[in-house]
Amino acid sequence: MRERERQTMNGVAVLVVGLVGLLLGILWLVLAARQKDGLQVAAAAATLVAAGFVLAGLFTVAPNEAQVLQLFGDYVGTVRQPGLRWANPFFTKHKVSTRVRNFESAHLKVNDLEGNPIEIAAVVVWKVVDTAEASFEVDDYNNYVHVQSEAALRNLATIYPYDSHDDHESLRGTTAKIADHLKQEIHDRLIKAGVEVLEARISHLAYAPEIAAAMLQRQQAGAIIAARQRIVEGAVGMVEMALEMLSAKQVVQLDEERKAQMVSNLLVVLCGERGTQPVVNAGTIYQ
Repeated sequence: MRERERQTMNGVAVLVVGLVGLLLGILWLVLAARQKDGLQVAAAAATLVAAGFVLAGLFTVAPNEAQVLQLFGDYVGTVRQPGLRWANPFFTKHKVSTRVRNFESAHLKVNDLEGNPIEIAAVVVWKVVDTAEASFEVDDYNNYVHVQSEAALRNLATIYPYDSHDDHESLRGTTAKIADHLKQEIHDRLIKAGVEVLEARISHLAYAPEIAAAMLQRQQAGAIIAARQRIVEGAVGMVEMALEMLSAKQVVQLDEERKAQMVSNLLVVLCGERGTQPVVNAGTIYQ
């Protein structure tokens, strides 16, 4: 089912003609009733019915709105041109808004990729682009958008972990990619309903209350481990650079034992949480 645009007449001209016919029919009916002419009374009544029939075909279309037309159940087209329009009075009209709309999903409790229970919600911005599909392919497109958006959000939450300290994608760390993935996920589900998803973003993300305290400690521990790993990597690089410079410039010749001692001392200095206290050796490096 695809939308077909229907061309209709300008309703202002039809309104004028209908009102004139209605006034003439009333005047004719009054004169015929005074003359007690049955034939003219019938003709005047027919004129009034025809004028009323013409006026019954008038309808209005607001900006960013469409009217879906049906004739005895068959879809005959969609009117998008705003203003006062006229169509066959036997057509039934169904209004469909094409304005941009948005909604925020409820806070859903799901398990992320690592099995941790989290609470997640999203804001979805959407609009109807095909009125025929929205009207006839699904029962209630508003409810369909809400249900399918929450289903897509649940599915997305199970694909990614809540947080990650490495370069892997996560719900909290790579928000832009997650938003693009969520938008595409919802769009694929709603395209059959004639709906286009303009934007989709996570509006709420948190661990479930029963594990929030424990996961906070886990996050802190993970952050400490990641920071320590970075410090050790930097310290090893600095020690290696120091040994290479001492050897290249021939400042001092160290045997393997003294190199190991120097490496140990430098690592203590560079990786320690507190400032170290220097000890001055008044003898040789071997005493």
